[in-house]
Amino acid sequence: MKVFISSDFEGTAGVVDWNQCLLGEPEYEYYRTLLQGEVNAAIEGAEAAGAEEFLVNDSHSKMQNLRPDTLAGNARYLSGRHKPLYMMQGLDSTFDAIFFVSYHGSMSSPAPLSHTYNPRAIAEVKLNGVVVGESGINALVALGHGVPIVLITGDDITAQEAAKVSPGVHQAVVKTAISRFAADSLHPAAARQEIRSKAEAAIRSLAEAAPPDITLPATLEITYRNPDLAEMATWISGVERRGNTTATITDDDPIRLFRTFINTVLLTREIAE
Repeated sequence: MKVFISSDFEGTAGVVDWNQCLLGEPEYEYYRTLLQGEVNAAIEGAEAAGAEEFLVNDSHSKMQNLRPDTLAGNARYLSGRHKPLYMMQGLDSTFDAIFFVSYHGSMSSPAPLSHTYNPRAIAEVKLNGVVVGESGINALVALGHGVPIVLITGDDITAQEAAKVSPGVHQAVVKTAISRFAADSLHPAAARQEIRSKAEAAIRSLAEAAPPDITLPATLEITYRNPDLAEMATWISGVERRGNTTATITDDDPIRLFRTFINTVLLTREIAE
């Protein structure tokens, strides 16, 4: 049994500020150990239920936050930037399940450190009319490969958002949102135990899981922070302008839809002001 793990950082218990999860900041080294513990807890829970093979795609910032030699389960480690499928790079139809570990909420939500791919450019994203965060957008790739998302870890708002697209997803809630920069977190040991327990339950009930519930053709509606960014997005084939700050992408191929969206992220990333 193979499990694909996309690991972010902001959803880790105790993380509430950018200086805790960005390389070079004084608190980064400490909090990366907490992230590593939560990723390992997810692997250990899955192993207890019979999973044997793991691929961890490091999906935060420069995507080199974990220590390969201390990953549980002899997991393979996919790290580094400029991945064509970004947070979902490495997933294919040979996997049985997907875990989203240490995820955060959408830019328009009050989840701790909420954003949607590029906080300087993107104000909100809707998938078929429903506001989604990175978990919902990334679900397009899961659907394209027919693999269910069975575990989400992070804060309570993030868990609720994931369930909109992946009904029945197991939720390991390790902190409760207070604001974008405050949360009530479990003790790290308790957070790891919660993740371990929910990961095991997710794999044990895998027979009941289904790929994400997304109607095709699907539409992503992206609201940008200013009109220039919305216009810039239309430079990419398949992106259409809708109003001053909104653009849409519609496609019957969920992976192609995801890749078009990622192209808009990359285009606007370095020039957003």
